[in-house]
This record gives sequence, structure tokens and C-alpha cells, in this order.
Amino acid sequence: MNRILRALTCAALLSAPGLLPALAADTVPGAAVKHKVIFQVSDNDPAKWNLALNNVRNIQQDLGKDSVEIEVVTYGPGLNMLKLDSAVSARVGDALGQGVKIMACENTMTNTKVSKADMLPNIGYVKAGVVELMVKQQQGWSYIRP
Repeated sequence: MNRILRALTCAALLSAPGLLPALAADTVPGAAVKHKVIFQVSDNDPAKWNLALNNVRNIQQDLGKDSVEIEVVTYGPGLNMLKLDSAVSARVGDALGQGVKIMACENTMTNTKVSKADMLPNIGYVKAGVVELMVKQQQGWSYIRP
């Protein structure tokens, strides 16, 4: 019975594309693991933004900048913190310089009549912030909302 169970398990593992490399990364000593984390910032509050950016910096310091992919998705009232006159514009620029993706929701921009010309340089854009969060979580990204 054990032999049959082992054979079925092996067959299942071999027929699942991508499963063996994923398992190997968790079990092989020295294998690089790329962490992925997505932040939601939907508050028009510099303190909330500073908290999120502190979290981002801490993650990069603790795990190593090259070991983690970080994205900050902004929508709703939080979009104001990505405008040119934002109180946190320098910190956002620093995060961008450290490889963090900062994404603005185009749906919010359309609804609030904000254009890309009003926004900080070098940020990215997504059609819908909430959809971006949903898709990334379905892809296994860790979700944080400070």
C-alpha cells in the first residue's frame, strides 16, 4: 500500500508543472527566495504614508533589497500623496530610487479629474487599484495595509 501511495505522489508531482521548482526553492540550501509584498495606501494622511514607507524600508533592510519585490498601490484619497505638491514626495522619490514600485489608480485619477501631469515623476499606473491588489494576492503576494 505504501509503495502505491508513493508512486501516486511521485506521478502527481511530476505532472504538476512548476510545482517541483517551487518545492526545490524551499528545500534546497542556498536557493534564492524572492519575497513579494504589496501595500495598500488609500488614506490622504502623511503619517499613514510615512508608516507605509517605513515598513517598506524595514522590509528591504531585513530581507535585502534584492530579495524582495515591493509594490505600493494607491487609490481613493491616498492618491493625493502622489501629487507633485505632496508632503511625502521626497520619501516617495527615495522609495522609487530603492526599486519600490509606487502605483496610482487611474480610475481614481479619472473620477477626481487628476492627470499624470499632476503626479510625481517615475510612479507607475494601474487601471484599478483594488483589482491590482486582488490579482497580486491571488498570485501569492503578501498584503499589508498600514
